[in-house]
Amino acid sequence: MSFKTLGLSQPLLRAISEQGYLNPTPIQKQAIPVILEKKDVLAGAQTGTGKTAGFTLPLLELLSQKHHNQKKPHVKALILTPTRELAAQVALSVETYGKYLPYKTAVIFGGVGINPQIAKLRKGVDIVIATPGRLLDLMEQKAVNLSQIECLILDEADRMLDMGFIRDIKKILAVLPKNRQNLLFSATFSDEIKKLANSLLNTPTLIEVAKKNTTVEKIEQLVYQVDKKRKIELVIHLIKTNKLKQVLIFTRTKHGANKLSEKLNKSNLISAAIHGNKSQGARTKALADFKSGAVKILVATDIAARGIDIDRLPYVINFELPNVPEDYVHRIGRTGRAGYEGEAVSLVCIDELELLKNIEKLIKNKIPKMEIKGFEPDLSIKAEPIQKQNRHRPKKRNQKS
Repeated sequence: MSFKTLGLSQPLLRAISEQGYLNPTPIQKQAIPVILEKKDVLAGAQTGTGKTAGFTLPLLELLSQKHHNQKKPHVKALILTPTRELAAQVALSVETYGKYLPYKTAVIFGGVGINPQIAKLRKGVDIVIATPGRLLDLMEQKAVNLSQIECLILDEADRMLDMGFIRDIKKILAVLPKNRQNLLFSATFSDEIKKLANSLLNTPTLIEVAKKNTTVEKIEQLVYQVDKKRKIELVIHLIKTNKLKQVLIFTRTKHGANKLSEKLNKSNLISAAIHGNKSQGARTKALADFKSGAVKILVATDIAARGIDIDRLPYVINFELPNVPEDYVHRIGRTGRAGYEGEAVSLVCIDELELLKNIEKLIKNKIPKMEIKGFEPDLSIKAEPIQKQNRHRPKKRNQKS
């Protein structure tokens, strides 16, 4: 099946062709025709499956069918994302595929000045891509009019709920017109997601391209058992021994990301840290340097890494396991994208064995465990409980999103 059979018009097909894509991915094959029929959709898709184009392409097609002779733009579509990086990624997709269409887009998120965003909205835009926090700020200032929304898209809805955005989302939903199309994309289907879907979607079409909470098949997973105090030493050993050219490393905390990045740089391994306390400019630069190869190693927290979309990223290292098993699925999904193979390595100390057990239960697989000579764990060390972070804390209005 080619894109030509999916009901997309010539301007979109031309833009797709210029990107070198010939055939749609499974999520695109299933989602695009259903969205073009203006049905509500509940889609379960892992990262790296092409889901962003799965909703941006049909959205642009629907706009071009209805609004080909518009005078002044007004906001017709709203795409909500959990993080700034993901908002920027979605905006790039809209810009890339909408190259030969006249629609204007505004990307709205915190951490940068609000006035340029207000100015852009005043000129008139067709599509708003936003994180919930900054969008609410603009709504409070009456700088954005959402009364004519025809399509609402929630991307990575599970992550938005995990980050405590449910109240913000409900406030936004309250001002939208009742008669609209709704698309909800989520990598996992928790009870909270089902509850949100029931309240939001009208007899939705369910699309699942990967089984619930499974990890991408093309990713080779491995656990190295090691003492906590020797993890940094082992990371440096792995990168140098395997001559890794591009590696994404996950830590549990912002402080941990900074500390690890500093140690790597001292070992002549050029790295950058990316997390919620970094300015948007610093995050954008770190990501651009990583993509270009100027920085070989990107150290990230879970939230900051959402939206990192790098084709052929070969290697992910979990320096620490996440507290929540679903985050493991999201993390390793940064590799093995677009049909390429990837490797995900987790460094696990005795304190994390319970977390590992929960991850294996979720993915319904035992992850192979190894020890590296010279880094064998000390069996006399006793496990210490890992302090769990409160993932459902309510967001403060001035908190950057």
